[in-house]
Amino acid sequence: MLLRVIARGKIARSPEAELVARYEKRLGWPLALTELPETGGKIPDPQTPCRTVLLDERGRNLTSEEFAAILGEWRDSGVREARFVLGAADGHSEVERGEADLLLAFGKATWPHLMARAMLLEQLYRATTILSGHPYHRS
Repeated sequence: MLLRVIARGKIARSPEAELVARYEKRLGWPLALTELPETGGKIPDPQTPCRTVLLDERGRNLTSEEFAAILGEWRDSGVREARFVLGAADGHSEVERGEADLLLAFGKATWPHLMARAMLLEQLYRATTILSGHPYHRS
């Protein structure tokens, strides 16, 4: 299953970019990173059956095991792509929230976009290691 991360803004050269690159290299599943401008730009339409996850402060707070179980369920049911969308500074619209398959939060705190992107890549890596039985995650 392809993991597609769609984020607003350029990550450029930064400590967060190094973290993203580190987990991107480790990830055993196919990954596509799409950067959109701060304003405008269109999220590309999916070409295959997909699920959409919006990172949203009003989303669900999942444990790493729960997150991995959702990804595993989608993969096993034939989903070809899981999209993870980090919205603009004002978040996602009500329409976007209503159309999403999952709203995901990283706690109640508000995180800068670059940190959220790095945290997402780490959680994707962690989830895939949980699903493969790799010892990276300790519960």
